[in-house]
Amino acid sequence: MESDLDKEFKEAFDKISALRKAIAPDIMLKFYAYNKQANFGNKFSFNDGLNVRSAFKLNAWMQLNGMKPEEAKRKYILLAKTV
Repeated sequence: MESDLDKEFKEAFDKISALRKAIAPDIMLKFYAYNKQANFGNKFSFNDGLNVRSAFKLNAWMQLNGMKPEEAKRKYILLAKTV
């Protein structure tokens, strides 16, 4: 059964995924990191090859090390409300 937090997180994710306007790269990195932490926790992986973009994405995610998935979902939702 999906919790209210999960529903709100999915709605926020869908909203951001459907945006047609550009979002600043630093904000996009936050969305990426919160989403990864919410879905995978501290199970970091680096499968995108060795390039600068992938390194920035992995670094942003690793900075959330130890954050509970529920907290990552809440922060994603709050950030989505600012866009």
